[in-house]
Amino acid sequence: MGNKWHERFDTEEYIYGEEPNSFIKSEAGRLRDCPAVVCFAEGEGRNAVFLAKKGHKVTALDYAESGLQKTQKLAEKNQVKVETQRANLLEYEAEADQFDAAVMVFGHFYGQDQKNVFEKLLKAVKPGGIIMLEVYSKEQIEYGTGGPRDVEMLYDPQDMLEWSRGHHIIHFFYGEQVREEGILHTGKAHVIQLVLKKN
Repeated sequence: MGNKWHERFDTEEYIYGEEPNSFIKSEAGRLRDCPAVVCFAEGEGRNAVFLAKKGHKVTALDYAESGLQKTQKLAEKNQVKVETQRANLLEYEAEADQFDAAVMVFGHFYGQDQKNVFEKLLKAVKPGGIIMLEVYSKEQIEYGTGGPRDVEMLYDPQDMLEWSRGHHIIHFFYGEQVREEGILHTGKAHVIQLVLKKN
């Protein structure tokens, strides 16, 4: 999680596009009773801005300053407010029960760190709150349509189910989806989707 993300986002173009992730767009109705939402590893802000347009109070966390600047620029363009915070999620100390929902789309972390980040998503959300995420599965390594080229940074569905133990799983999906998001997510992909209600 070095400066590569700052460099990657340091362009005029939104490399993952300005439109929200298709899964977040389709599932956003589940967040209607969640006024305060945090977006982990939010990148250039496309999902945060979409949720702000839906009326949520959104906080976007990312390690790349260039991504946060583009988030603010996109928010201004769409006439909404998004609070941005630079955070290395491996070191970030989530404040307990701070948000009504937490969202993460394609947060890329090595296997040994994935559970740590997932637990921070859970910690940040109040009991009864929602966790919503879409990540690339390990199968994605065969597709070449986006995401890390290191299988250790992709996710295992069994791990995710194990981490979710004790909470109410509202939606779980493991399989193929088409993702056309900017220049780096292009075509058929293999993903894991989770919507969870925290107990």
